[in-house]
Amino acid sequence: MTVFVSTLNQIAVLFSLIAAGFILAKLGILPENASKTLAKLENTIFLPALVMGTFIENFTLERIRSAWKILLVSLIMELIVIPVAIGLSKLLARDKYTQNIYTYGLCFANFGFMGNAVVSAMFPEIFFEYLIFTLPMWSIIYVWAVPVLLMSDTEVKPTVRSRLKAFANPMLIGMLIGMIIGLFGIPMPKFFTAVVDSASACMSPVAMILTGVTVLGINVKKTFTDWRIYTASVIRLVLIPLAFIGIAQLIPVFENKALFTSALCALAMPLGINTIVVPSAYGRDTSAAAGMAVISHVLSLVTIPVIFTLMG
Repeated sequence: MTVFVSTLNQIAVLFSLIAAGFILAKLGILPENASKTLAKLENTIFLPALVMGTFIENFTLERIRSAWKILLVSLIMELIVIPVAIGLSKLLARDKYTQNIYTYGLCFANFGFMGNAVVSAMFPEIFFEYLIFTLPMWSIIYVWAVPVLLMSDTEVKPTVRSRLKAFANPMLIGMLIGMIIGLFGIPMPKFFTAVVDSASACMSPVAMILTGVTVLGINVKKTFTDWRIYTASVIRLVLIPLAFIGIAQLIPVFENKALFTSALCALAMPLGINTIVVPSAYGRDTSAAAGMAVISHVLSLVTIPVIFTLMG
């Protein structure tokens, strides 16, 4: 019960920030381009700072030795999830574009914004392992998920060069800088550490406010009466994490608590908001994506504490 209450309290804090973002945007207090501005701040300053600071503190020879196992397990898990998600999406939608939206949502939870916020708040001791665990997922997103699932049939066709260029993003750059400083123990001035810490502290609240602003434009009636959205949300929030918990008991590698917790956290998060942000940039319909984001985030207020209680 203690695990449930403490988890619920933390999730409630995050959802309060989501509600704040939604209300501020609804009342017009935030400008129309607020989501774009917040997304740029999050992706170019706050999240890279959090990643950099984590790697500066934790990227040591001892931890590097175990990183390959985390990367391999993450990659294998995602390669198993992808074909399952593709099959399920065909049952949930008929047209190819909507199928792609469901496929992306079932393949990739909100392990970035929401996952980073939850893990850094509840399990800070394994945040480094969590970042390592999500690296293969980010790679698949850049190379396949975004260009193939979310940008397909648009006027701008992704090229090999554009896919490779996507890797040169601020988060990766921050990670590389953190790796170098951490591995070689390079002393940094106090003001630099203070800047990184201050920017890192902004990551979670800004991510949650951004989520609230992003889902403002949904059709409420259509969203809350679409059974497919609820089905996808239950699969993402309940069935996938429970299946993992059951299977993990049979696989010795998951006796490593940090690896098990990282994997479960990445799987138990609600559906991500990339399915809203990317298609909207190309004028595509984002109603199904916004609906999945809203419903799954609301349901996760209960499912995440329950899943973490079972984990405990």
